[in-house]
Amino acid sequence: MKKISIILFNILFVILSHSQEENFVIKWVGAKTFKTSSSEIKLPNFQKENYNYSNNKGLTFTAFSIKLNNYSINELNISNVVTQTISKPELKDLKFDLIPNQIEYFINESIARNKKYVTIEISPIFYENGILKKLLSFSLSANNLSKNKSKKINNQILNSVLSTGQWYRFKIDTTGVYKLDKSFFNSLGINVQNLNPKKIKVYGHGGKSLPLKNSETVSYDLIQNAVKFIGEDDGIFNNEDYLLFYAIGPNYYNPDNDSHINPYSNDAYYYIKLSNENGLRMSPADEPSNSENTIFTTFHDYAFVEKDEYNIGKMGRRWFGHRFFFENARTFNFNMPNLITSSPLKLKVLVAATAESSTSMEIKLNNNIVDNLTLASVEDGILATESVFNNNVESATDNISIDLYYNNNGNPSASAYLDYIAIEAERELIYLGNQFQFKHNDIALQSGVGQFMISNASTLEEIWDISNPYDPKFYLNSEGNNEFMFKFNMGNNKKYQVIATQDTYTPTLVSNRIVNNQNLKGTIFINEQGQFEDIDYLIITPAILKNQSERLANINREINNLNVKVVTLESIYAEFSSGMQDISGIRNFVKYVYDNSSNENERLKYLCLFGDASFDYKNRTPQNTNIFPSWMSINSFSLTNSFISDDFFGMMDSNEGTMISSDKLDIAVGRILADSPNQANQMIDKIESYYNEEAYGNWRNNFLLISDDVDKLSDRSLQETTDLIAENVKDSKPFINVEKIHTDTYSQDTSSGGSRYPQVNEAIFDALEVGAVVVNYFGHGGEDGLALERIFDKINAQELNNPNKLSCFVTVTCEYTKFDNPLRKTAGEYLYWNSNGGAISLITTTRQIFISVGVTFNTTLSQYLFDYENSQTISMAEALRLTKNDPNVTNNEQRRLVFFIGDPAMKLPLAAPDIITTKLNNQDVTNNSIILNALSPAKIEGFISNAEGMALNDYNGILVATVFDKNIQRSTLGNDGVTLDGQLITMDYESLGEVIFRGQVSVENGEFEINFIVPRDIEIAEGNGKISYYSKTENPLSDKRGYSYEIKIGGVNLDAPEDNTGPDIELFMNDESFISGGITNENPVLIVKLFDESGINTSSGVGHDIVAIVDGDETNPYVLNDYYVADLDSYQSGSLSYPLRKLSPGLHTLSLKAWDVYNNSSTKEIQFIVYDQNESLKLTNVLNYPNPFINYTEFWFNHNSSGILDVSIQIFTISGKLIKTIIGQTNSSGVSSLSRNITWDGTDDFGRKIGKGVYIYKLKVKSQLTGLNSEKIEKLVIL
Repeated sequence: MKKISIILFNILFVILSHSQEENFVIKWVGAKTFKTSSSEIKLPNFQKENYNYSNNKGLTFTAFSIKLNNYSINELNISNVVTQTISKPELKDLKFDLIPNQIEYFINESIARNKKYVTIEISPIFYENGILKKLLSFSLSANNLSKNKSKKINNQILNSVLSTGQWYRFKIDTTGVYKLDKSFFNSLGINVQNLNPKKIKVYGHGGKSLPLKNSETVSYDLIQNAVKFIGEDDGIFNNEDYLLFYAIGPNYYNPDNDSHINPYSNDAYYYIKLSNENGLRMSPADEPSNSENTIFTTFHDYAFVEKDEYNIGKMGRRWFGHRFFFENARTFNFNMPNLITSSPLKLKVLVAATAESSTSMEIKLNNNIVDNLTLASVEDGILATESVFNNNVESATDNISIDLYYNNNGNPSASAYLDYIAIEAERELIYLGNQFQFKHNDIALQSGVGQFMISNASTLEEIWDISNPYDPKFYLNSEGNNEFMFKFNMGNNKKYQVIATQDTYTPTLVSNRIVNNQNLKGTIFINEQGQFEDIDYLIITPAILKNQSERLANINREINNLNVKVVTLESIYAEFSSGMQDISGIRNFVKYVYDNSSNENERLKYLCLFGDASFDYKNRTPQNTNIFPSWMSINSFSLTNSFISDDFFGMMDSNEGTMISSDKLDIAVGRILADSPNQANQMIDKIESYYNEEAYGNWRNNFLLISDDVDKLSDRSLQETTDLIAENVKDSKPFINVEKIHTDTYSQDTSSGGSRYPQVNEAIFDALEVGAVVVNYFGHGGEDGLALERIFDKINAQELNNPNKLSCFVTVTCEYTKFDNPLRKTAGEYLYWNSNGGAISLITTTRQIFISVGVTFNTTLSQYLFDYENSQTISMAEALRLTKNDPNVTNNEQRRLVFFIGDPAMKLPLAAPDIITTKLNNQDVTNNSIILNALSPAKIEGFISNAEGMALNDYNGILVATVFDKNIQRSTLGNDGVTLDGQLITMDYESLGEVIFRGQVSVENGEFEINFIVPRDIEIAEGNGKISYYSKTENPLSDKRGYSYEIKIGGVNLDAPEDNTGPDIELFMNDESFISGGITNENPVLIVKLFDESGINTSSGVGHDIVAIVDGDETNPYVLNDYYVADLDSYQSGSLSYPLRKLSPGLHTLSLKAWDVYNNSSTKEIQFIVYDQNESLKLTNVLNYPNPFINYTEFWFNHNSSGILDVSIQIFTISGKLIKTIIGQTNSSGVSSLSRNITWDGTDDFGRKIGKGVYIYKLKVKSQLTGLNSEKIEKLVIL
């Protein structure tokens, strides 16, 4: 068997020198075209393991070092830089504005569950003194021998301040000083009559969104704010008493978002706490005693215009306000009283546009043109372009007008948008009677003592130092000086607030102003016995989906023996982000749980985010699905680099959170896509079914791979990579039956909608309904489905009917599950939401991905998903985590756009080893002379063993054996005529042989015996086939798997007895009570029962398949071989069930032809009438059985609904008196069209026996699916 290793650190060409240096070589190899489904770009190329490109950062070389991982990043730098000139033509499509003016690099520490790396990101192409250079090699060196000490886990279990006291909350929307008087406290519901105001406390983070970077987190709890309470000294809340505090509103510039508007909330919440402890009060500022070095009589004011109304690309976290379309000119006015006209203004204007050709935005200040910004045209994969003016300007007046004029260059469809205008201006520091904020930029640049002097200050009472907004300090102008002065130490940024008691803000009351006590931090690790217990799995959910989340938690407690905790978003927001929606608040809670485990090995492993997400955090979009927010990139225009990513919630190290390349995943993260309790219940029903007995079957041995065809030369790697993965899985896990659907192997049809592959569509449906643990599609795709030829689209995803055979779908293709746009549902979402089957999980993309990235990602993922070197021990989401951290993948930013949708703790349902073959035709299996000839009897014997090969003599169950003929050599067709060096691009590959027998046998005391006759249609040449085993036992419910390649097949048994009789055939629709001519819905299930003395042929000989023809359409046959399974302990009889799809209403005739192993055939027909269940609800064959009866009868009827029917049966006397009403439902199988589960014992509504005679009953049914009704009236007789 071929052995495949995971090469741990092959990411770079590394030359190790002495112990404090590591050398890196960039191996330039011409240029390469990087393609997605809809765009391509040609760039200078080097080794793929270190290659990174984005349309905002340009080209970077990213690598990491393990050798230097114990050194502080401050001790590391680059040296030994070797460069070479590069010409402009060699840049290909690399834009000049993405090339830095000098070599730029970034060194960071990366940690992934205690694995440490030093990551370096460096610009491989740059300007040096105006000359273009490319980097050939460099060294990463440590300056000294001091090393980092290992960090310990925090181990700080805290109690939340919310755990005690009485709590109330209110909201604010503006930054400044707020006044809370007695009437406001009363309106909150606080009885102040006997309240000591000293006990009043104010808590809150303010309206600025929390830092993304872990190390910048200020607190894991609500922060108490220092306040001033006027009149509290007497301990009585008098009518004239009031509280003043400084609050931060939601409109506050945050460089994390490059925005003045909180992306998650329009309101900021603050809390009032009442308890026995005194509240935190403001204290006087400490003025330095030294003389001032600098006196400041001016300050820098800041004003902006920004609105969030449009998300241009419907992705990312950047929103825009004013739109320039019909109205192409706008004016924005600012007033800066007492402006220092000799000091330049800092003006920043940021705009974007969507236009097919270049457009421009003219900027005027006070009617003077300051710039004309060019806005480039959009291109494939880029939905908008932006431009920024950020420079100094001058104004001679206090009133400043900014005029923007958009020139669409004659393109009527072009639109431009304003992100924001920001002005910073120097003003005289004069008190004007209102509260305002001031600072001076020079303070941080100077040392010593500074002094502010405010003029016109006789009525100014005090100034607060709000440099620490949670603990302001005050300066009192107690003497009422007209020129109020105060001193401070310089060298740091300082910010101050002028207090005007006549100009304060009043908070806004909220409906849910009373806040319940809670203590997430103090209780999250406490189990039911009151003891500390480490958490394996954390589910975070909105309160509306908590019941469904608890169901998921119970599944994992019972099935996977995990300690699972369910926590609501609302409780996290209350404790970690001041009651506001904030993704960093969620992440901070997860990090608290991760950091405070008992030891590193017991840290949190799985995180489930329960709910759908949207690009719109604030519900501005119709039918929005912002149930559980995710991280969105600032880059909001690129289909390849504007990410949504849940990785943010799984990055736990202090330097992580900004989602740079070096950030590594520490936790396996998954998301349940659901936006309502009903949808969530359906998803959990599917997860429950995944572990039910009905889901145990031989489909668990199957792996399906699907590749796109070759539309362009670069597509060649799609089918080659798919085939490579198939062969690697087959070699590492030989018990798995690998099925390949290479699209280009099938004939391509031409239609009005473009090229199509109808046979591929059927093959995919058939393979999915037979079942496979993993389905891997690699190729082009999009929101509407797979491949340009629509081989499996979003409609197919909804039609798929594969209950109890749910697959993990891997679709490393463009935008297949772009779930963050509620305005357009995707194929991936429909596949996941399919309540009749579909996918149990998705490893899928949300944006466009380069083919080259997909090749590396897919091949790396398969190593972890199938755990090549080990038995299956990790979950699917953990496999994705390891893939993203793998050296071959981790340097590429596009790894972020791959999601795990589903339960992150769920593992592939691969059965345990082993099933061992011992004898073939009564001889030892190792005897190479045994050959199974066509038409010869075959007998296979073996036993069930444990993983060590020891027989399990107490094992009893049912075994399914599938015997495959020799592998088949196939070739793709090159349907699209793509050539290389004049040769048509085709691919030779090997596929699994045809099934010559699939049957079930009993396992008794661990042993089994299989008998069958080898079909005439085997390949005559001798060679090794394969036996695939799957066995299930019910007590306890478990399964086993095994395989053997030691079976030789070929030749013909010339002494075979004669057989000239074809099989017996029985046909039914939906269930075995069906009578030809009955009714069905549009998607009935064909049931076939077959018998033949010699056995049924399933080996796909030419013209010898089990084939169904509907309405004589021989051009579209249904080949049913893969659905046939022999009956238990018999090779002569068996059955199949096949779901027909999308039949038109009306009468249909189905003809089925089957062959025995001698190639004798038989044919049988059945007729049925299809009624569209969405247009009419039909009832036929209404009867009760037995009839007449004494004390028991069943009500039977056929119907055409695939859903549950509500049933009412009313029983009347001949004179019309109602004596009994029976209420019930049809079964929920969605398969049978016959209902017979409603019974009656012959008593009336009061339980009294009804007399003998003839009665009338009325049957009424109503579809829960469509709301349609139908009724029938019949007679019954009681004896």
